[in-house]
Amino acid sequence: MIYLRRTFPITVLVLLTMVLAACGNSTSSGSGSTPTPAATTPTPAAPTPTTAAALVMTTTATVKGQSVTILTDASSGKTLYYFTPDTATKAACTGGCAQTWPPLLATGPGTPTSATSLPGMLTVVSSGNGNQVAYNGHPLYTFSGDTGPAQTNGEGIGGKWFVCTPDLAVGNGSGSGALIKTATVTRYPNQLYLAARETDCSEDSERQPG
Repeated sequence: MIYLRRTFPITVLVLLTMVLAACGNSTSSGSGSTPTPAATTPTPAAPTPTTAAALVMTTTATVKGQSVTILTDASSGKTLYYFTPDTATKAACTGGCAQTWPPLLATGPGTPTSATSLPGMLTVVSSGNGNQVAYNGHPLYTFSGDTGPAQTNGEGIGGKWFVCTPDLAVGNGSGSGALIKTATVTRYPNQLYLAARETDCSEDSERQPG
């Protein structure tokens, strides 16, 4: 009995020591583990809106000895012309003609834009050349005879080709039709001479009373 009384406390102490050691190992093991973070899906960036490149711009050029503001192809700087037989809905210059006078074509959807402010309106005309850019109802062309920016070698060719300027009047849907009207009166000794001019920038007419 005396032996058991002596060994019992020792046994209890050993058991407590083992229990404490086991708890210490469990705590150490738990504190050493790092939780795995939850996977996250990156949010895609919002698409950046794109703006269509301008097709037309203005510059200053010499036309018939005068410095004027004209419309040009924004990409090449070449002068833009209009053809008087065209209408607001139809281009008369196609095929071989369009080889000499390349049309200015729209490159994408939407309304064509200008790099500079214009008093008139740019639109698209569906013609035999494709989606052709028009200004105030006049389909626009460049000229193969112009080898550089702002040249005006095509002005007045055939009496039907003219440089396009910002103040070009709105076409009326026909190849003729007066766009500009001027009149001058000159007094002669025995009669009045009336010179009346009515033109769409392609034809001039004069009449004198008989």
